[in-house]
Amino acid sequence: MSYTTLISANELAKHLDQPDWVIFDCRFSLADAGLGTKAYRQGHLPGARYADLNKDLSSQALSHTGRHPLPDFAVLAKKLGDWGVSNRSQVVVYDDAGGAFAGRLWWLLRTMGHQDVAVLDVGIQQWQKQNLPMTTHLPKVTPAQFRCYLDAKQWVSATEVENGLASRTITLIDARTPERYAGLQEPIDPVAGHVPKAINRPFQLNLDNNGLFLPAEDLKKQFQRLTESRKPEQVVHMCGSGVTACHNLLAMEIAGLSGSRLYAGSWSKWITNKNRAVAKSV
Repeated sequence: MSYTTLISANELAKHLDQPDWVIFDCRFSLADAGLGTKAYRQGHLPGARYADLNKDLSSQALSHTGRHPLPDFAVLAKKLGDWGVSNRSQVVVYDDAGGAFAGRLWWLLRTMGHQDVAVLDVGIQQWQKQNLPMTTHLPKVTPAQFRCYLDAKQWVSATEVENGLASRTITLIDARTPERYAGLQEPIDPVAGHVPKAINRPFQLNLDNNGLFLPAEDLKKQFQRLTESRKPEQVVHMCGSGVTACHNLLAMEIAGLSGSRLYAGSWSKWITNKNRAVAKSV
């Protein structure tokens, strides 16, 4: 059996010793870029590698790119092989933020043609709550060969977003908090507000009070209502920098609504062009 969306802590624990399973710790803090590495060193799941959002899962940010531009996929494929990931591997990714950062690697792997990747539901908190093993030891890795089968249709550009909104052929969903979407708060980017005609759905709405993803049927009803039952292929997701938007992509996949896409540059890329319109909620 392969896992392509979510996996529970108990189920993952049964597979810790299987050589074709590879685990990634994706913990990160936008406020302190070194915090994830520090947390990993203090304790992580047995065998887990650490994937850094800035260093591994993004290219270097430039003035025209936004904060977390997509990585060089050839470089990432080489890293995955060095980490022991092959095209036969079952990959599991986790963080301590409900999948907000792990979802980025989930999406990247799928975009590279690797379907057998799942997010640990709730994340490391659930693992610790169930008193499952932790370690400070770095994993012994046997390098493998990972072949990338990139599907560049999985993401769209700012121009495609503009054209799609103008022609009313896409629904754009913004995963940021309501305060940031409305332009009432902006703790990260230099301009506050949102893309005109974008709909706000904070990624946190995908989770219940315990941090678990909502049942598939609930997610399906919510997204269909939000998008007015448009085809998933007509749905584009964004956030601040193309990271937490992947959480909504994952939620739609769980719901059986496959085919939505990512505006990878997201808000931080949108505002690099002063000619692009900015909206605020009153």
